[in-house]
Amino acid sequence: MSPFVGEVIGTMLIMIFISGAIGTVVLTKSKANGSGWMVIVFGVGLGVSIAIYAVGDSSGAHLNPAITLALASIGLFEWSKVPLYILSQLIGAALGSTIAYLAYYSHWEKTKDAELKLVFFATVPAIPNRFANFMTEMVATFVFVFAILAIGVNKFTDGLNPLIIGFLLVAIGCALGGSTGYAINPARDLGPRIMHALLPIPGKGYSGWSYAWIPVVGPICGGVLGAMTYEGLYNGKALITLITLIIVIFVLVIVSHSLQSEKTSTSNNPKEIRTS
Repeated sequence: MSPFVGEVIGTMLIMIFISGAIGTVVLTKSKANGSGWMVIVFGVGLGVSIAIYAVGDSSGAHLNPAITLALASIGLFEWSKVPLYILSQLIGAALGSTIAYLAYYSHWEKTKDAELKLVFFATVPAIPNRFANFMTEMVATFVFVFAILAIGVNKFTDGLNPLIIGFLLVAIGCALGGSTGYAINPARDLGPRIMHALLPIPGKGYSGWSYAWIPVVGPICGGVLGAMTYEGLYNGKALITLITLIIVIFVLVIVSHSLQSEKTSTSNNPKEIRTS
């Protein structure tokens, strides 16, 4: 299996599990309707573990543009391969969400809430606030990437890495997922959001494009920062640490600038994302 196909298949599997777990909890007439957040986070975590086991040997199982860019930023992955990997991840995520959509085909007509239909495909924040939502995605992905790299230096995890990474995602979902739905993966959000816009879903409403940049840019920033911080702390690269601090300060300045705009837009239309 080529790396391109491996990334497509692996990301497709991830989205089947993610959308499937969400669908079983939120869609009307599902036998597990209302079963709660823990069903989702365990479905996500174990699904990612299975995807990594399935394609790890063929592609390295990045399955996430934030991971690909983070590894490239510290020299652990060739920049020339980055575009193809990201394209394959987007294709896989779009395919996976479409397969999950078909698996729950009979539930779309029964589910009247348009936001629940969007949540099946893409993330929606609990409290819309660009600054807070961006910070949540950045911090969650920072923790994810930093922890993955740190786990990799421990010999006792050999063969267990995919399972440990799955439980890492469960932990992140429990600790940091309640605010934004913890995309922490640009492909996981953007590919399925595009499919939400394209598929014939009864009463689906708007696809939330005003929010869509946050689960893309936030995870990319957090992933690169996590990788650079790891390099600085574990490999003694002081320059990397300095660059990381500068980037952190720059990102905070940029996103804090959007806070005032968010307050203004929220005051004018407090339900902009949820009802659009």
